[in-house]
This record gives sequence, structure tokens and C-alpha cells, in this order.
Amino acid sequence: MTIQCFGPGIDPGLMDRAGFLFDHHLVDHPALSLESLAGVIPRLSPRQVFHSSGRLSNTDNFDRAHLEHRPAASLETALENLRTTDGYIMVRRPETDPAFKPLFDALRSEVGQLVAAAGIPRAINDAMLYLFIASPNSVTPFHIDRYSTFLMQCRGSKVVTVYSPWDARVVDDEDTEHFFANTGRRPVWRPETEILGQQFDFRPGQALHIPFVAGHHVRNGSEDVSISLSIIFKTARTRQLVRAMLFNHYSRASMARLGMRPRRVALDHPGIASKAAAWRAFTGPFTTSRSIIERAGGKLSAMMR
Repeated sequence: MTIQCFGPGIDPGLMDRAGFLFDHHLVDHPALSLESLAGVIPRLSPRQVFHSSGRLSNTDNFDRAHLEHRPAASLETALENLRTTDGYIMVRRPETDPAFKPLFDALRSEVGQLVAAAGIPRAINDAMLYLFIASPNSVTPFHIDRYSTFLMQCRGSKVVTVYSPWDARVVDDEDTEHFFANTGRRPVWRPETEILGQQFDFRPGQALHIPFVAGHHVRNGSEDVSISLSIIFKTARTRQLVRAMLFNHYSRASMARLGMRPRRVALDHPGIASKAAAWRAFTGPFTTSRSIIERAGGKLSAMMR
């Protein structure tokens, strides 16, 4: 049976340029009921399931929440008591379970069509699903992602605040470059930037596009458990931007010694293609391996001294 995931009225030209809402048709999908999830999640690999407890804030490190806020209750107990306890469960690649595989295939196909309609060459890469199940009033701390995202709300509500991508007032260029170079330095929440974000009041049946590198944070509604599903992916355009950011990151110190600084990397800015090509010459076609990135960065720094 063919699954139609997205509703009409999506403007592909806004892809990775702005957050926007549209409709989806997955609210009643059987794989996304709390009862089905209570069966699927425990049988996934523990490496795919990130479980934290306690109320988080925008200042928390989202990547380490499952380590710094370890739950006292088991995963099964948390799933049973989400309405009355502060629990947050994030599942990476639920499509490895047969219950999610057809849904993943359908979403990947529709996202690929949107990317093609946006005029971005070649297919999407590294697509995967993320599943978020959280108690009422839970918070997803401020962060940026290494992927483009479509987020679909299936139960409960939330307010998602999304910032314009590449806004250096929210996340400065060097923090973004460090994040993609995997140095351990991550963008920090600046309360004074709250007014710069766009708030989306997010309800079941609605989907939200979160652009590549756009800062965002989430607060779930108080009335019910929240269940949402996202598909994240990379495109030829975002891969090119990553290569250009890595070029900037590893050339900054050498350029500073000469009294210079690299021109910033941002969508549609000049010089992206040449920086990306130079970085690719050092790494080959892939830049996901941290060891490869570091070796290439060392070579680039030595060349520029």
C-alpha cells in the first residue's frame, strides 16, 4: 500500500532558507501509536535509544542529556508513565525495525522529490528517522543540526522556536565551524537572542521544515505526551557548505597570523564552491570521518603557514 506522507502547498524554494509549516498525513499511522512504540523501542539496539529524565532547559547540552540526566526508571517504566513523569526518549533510526521501514521509504521518496523540485542536484544522502517521545512540558534544549529536517507532530503539542540559518547574532561563524569539525565546542544558548526566533505553535497533523544549521529549541505542551517524528538528510548543497566551513575552520589560525580572516560561509555567499573544492582535494569525496577531517586540517594549516 502506498503511503502519502505530506500534504500540498509546500514551497520547495524555501528549502534550507526558512522554517515553514505544512500538513502531513501520519497522525493515525499504526507505527506511531504509543502502544506500538512501547513494543518497538525496547527491541531496538540500546545504541539507538537515548533516554533522559528531569526537566531540561535551553542551557543544557542536548547531545549529552541522556548522560547528564540519567533516568532512575527503566525504559519500559518510562514509556508507561510519560504523562506523569519528566521523561524524554529519543530514538535514532527506528526504520531498522520492520514497523517503520515502509514509512521511512515513503518519507525518503517524498523528501527527494521536494529537493529535486528545489533545483538541488542529485539525490538526498544519509537520510534517517528520529523519533521523539516526551512528557508534557518537556524541553528540547537549543541546538543546531548537521542535517536538514522535516519534523512531524503526531500527538500532543509543542512550541518550536526556529532561528534564521546563518544568523551570526544567534550562532557565530566560528561556533558553527567548530561544531562541524567535531571539536567538542558547541553553540551556546544566548537568552538575548530569543526575540530573533520565529515561534511555531505545532499541533498533530502539522509538519515543520527546520533548515540546515538553523538554531532551534522546543517546549512541549502541558496537555499530553508528545510524539513526533523527523526525517533528516543531507543534500549536495549542504555537503558543499560543510566542506567550505571545514576549510574556514582549519585555515583561520594560519590566516590570523597574516592579519587576515576567511570570508564567512553561508548559503548563497561567494567563494563557497572554491573552498569546498579545495577541502575536497585534501579529504576525497567524504568528510564524515573525524580522523580524516583532522588529518586534512593539519595538512591545510601546514600549507598556509
